[in-house]
Amino acid sequence: MQQQIHNRSAKTDVLVIGGGIAGTATAYFLAREGVDVTLIEEHDLGTLASGSNAGSLHAQIPHHEFVTEGDAWAKGFAPVIPLMLESIALWQALEKELACDFELALPGGLLVAETEAQLRDIRRKAELEIRHGLATEILGPEALKAMAPYISRRMAGAAFCPSEGKINPLIAAPALARAAAEAGVSIRRRTRLEALKADGSDFVAATSKGEIKAKRVVNCAGANAGRIAQMLGFDLDIQGYPIQVNVTEPVAPLVRHLVYFAGEKLTLKQTRHGSFLIGGGWPAQWDVRHQRLAVNPSSLFANLKTAVTVVPALTQVQVLRTWPAMVNGTADWRPVLGPMPKMPGFFMCVFPWMGLTAGPASARLVADAVLGRKPPERFAQFFA
Repeated sequence: MQQQIHNRSAKTDVLVIGGGIAGTATAYFLAREGVDVTLIEEHDLGTLASGSNAGSLHAQIPHHEFVTEGDAWAKGFAPVIPLMLESIALWQALEKELACDFELALPGGLLVAETEAQLRDIRRKAELEIRHGLATEILGPEALKAMAPYISRRMAGAAFCPSEGKINPLIAAPALARAAAEAGVSIRRRTRLEALKADGSDFVAATSKGEIKAKRVVNCAGANAGRIAQMLGFDLDIQGYPIQVNVTEPVAPLVRHLVYFAGEKLTLKQTRHGSFLIGGGWPAQWDVRHQRLAVNPSSLFANLKTAVTVVPALTQVQVLRTWPAMVNGTADWRPVLGPMPKMPGFFMCVFPWMGLTAGPASARLVADAVLGRKPPERFAQFFA
């Protein structure tokens, strides 16, 4: 996809801010319906959270937060489940629509418990998830052994969620960007948004490569979305959080499922090519001297220790690389979508923490809102 040459001043119907999965998908859904769209990205497309995550497709309530934040938090998050399920189905549809192999697979997710107390928490969580449409099965130790013989015999049981799986973001994110460009989106890479203001019925964006006037603006800027919303007077609790991910050498097939652990933060999966991706949201750190993200050695050790606790055979596998990434997050983990109050034409498209999973469905809902369509009743609560 070649970089287009742009004038110093431009006009567009819709300006999309952010070139990750949410931004490119929103732009694609709008452009394929004939909307004039310009997308700006400060760096390159899909290079931040969208291109540096571990590729998990989630549908469960996150267990660590379920335990630490309590029942009220979990009940507030649970209505997000149908949105994640719809988005996983949309990922499958996009794989066919764009004629691109995303390496998408849905073998199911296993949340593994080491103790009976952990298994009781898992059961309570599963009861809430089932009420919100997520199929979940509780497995005892023998059933777990039969389904996943690679799991440590120390484990007391697990919850199995057949809707979960994995995707390769290094393929899926660029495919969405190509589709947006082919649909007619004007894409400006390495273009920093410096100011944004409302000017009558229009918006004026001052960028590092000139001014852009737009009738409507969609904020898909992930960890920077809060800063951009502030330019128009909105105070949204959207923060950036540095986390890190590990990848191993490729080995023979061993782990079929997306694996979590109730005892500590963990996501573990094996790619089609044999490498293991090991994460779970362990914090990275900020290198003050070089002004960049850096790997946190304590998180690296703890993450790998957790992984071999659950899958002992990983002790024989070499880690090749660990990298930090910045993800966006909110305290309640609920998405911020749709038109903002008292600011006609300004829209948000932010799905915290699990934006890879929910990005396509969130983008389609927001694109529909830009086009004047109301969200389905089951998703109306997520709109401002």
